[in-house]
Amino acid sequence: MKKTTRILAAASAAAMLLPLAACGNGGTNTPSSTGEGGGDAQYTVGICQLVQHDALDNATQGFQDALEETLGEGNVTFNYQNANNDPNTCNTIINGFVSDGVDLILANATAPLQSAAAATDSIPIIGTSVTDYATALDIDDWTGTTGRNISGTSDLAPLDQQAAMIQELFPEATTIGLLYCSGEPNSVYQIDLMEGYLTDMGYTCERYSFTDSNDVAAVTQSACDSSDVIYIPTDNTAASNTELIANVVLAAKVPVIAGEQGICQGCGVATLSIDYYELGYQAGMMAYDILANGADISTMEIETAPNVSKLYNASVCEELGITVPDDYSPLATE
Repeated sequence: MKKTTRILAAASAAAMLLPLAACGNGGTNTPSSTGEGGGDAQYTVGICQLVQHDALDNATQGFQDALEETLGEGNVTFNYQNANNDPNTCNTIINGFVSDGVDLILANATAPLQSAAAATDSIPIIGTSVTDYATALDIDDWTGTTGRNISGTSDLAPLDQQAAMIQELFPEATTIGLLYCSGEPNSVYQIDLMEGYLTDMGYTCERYSFTDSNDVAAVTQSACDSSDVIYIPTDNTAASNTELIANVVLAAKVPVIAGEQGICQGCGVATLSIDYYELGYQAGMMAYDILANGADISTMEIETAPNVSKLYNASVCEELGITVPDDYSPLATE
């Protein structure tokens, strides 16, 4: 989306938003300081991003762009912190935001969301790049809203359509390796669903889980040894180690279907993916509604990406001799 288009969309959305009940910092949603004009309120937003990779980076950028375009670039200050894929570091970062009294917290990925949920019940928390909020927050009777100071956007692409993609591209395959990080609850959630879809389609599935970066290569090799195709969900550890994965799967000539385009760009053949920039931008518009209009975050439904795209990695497809249908688009190359 071009910047001018985003500005017009943001302005239109802002014009239609109606003030709702406040649910903010200490229950008052009062900005940290206020300028002379009513439109000059100053806000501080803490951003905790689990780890640096393309998907999460793009979501953070979209979030920041949305708030700067709606609140005004000089009216919002971002305190960005990268947790380097360490949940304990997430706790430290989030506790710092709470101590500082930020006006809102962006939790980019599941671990930061869980840390923020444990740290405060008053500061609004917007999540993004989180697959399933019910799983992340241990909510049994899920209704679409959390009922507390948390809402946000989900990066879950239709898993049944991803399963259908495997069947479309590899009709002769019989065994599918499911490769993921066992320490990421939302990866486990996706694998549970994907295994169900693939089993119903007649495939034999085997799970291959790594615990961190140290065993990614070895576990990937085990998956290659016994699989016709490998599926990787939207998994932050995998996304941070695509080069390691690519070195193994390309040597073994085993194709990878990925849950998002960043992983596909690094080691995959194809993906049915959302746009993480747009997902972060959606989260930013939700944050704007809370900060500027006093929206009640406890009643805000979790939002999902409006569009998904069939994308393929041209260089990997060429190396593996794979031809994709015409309705697939090539991933952008840097």
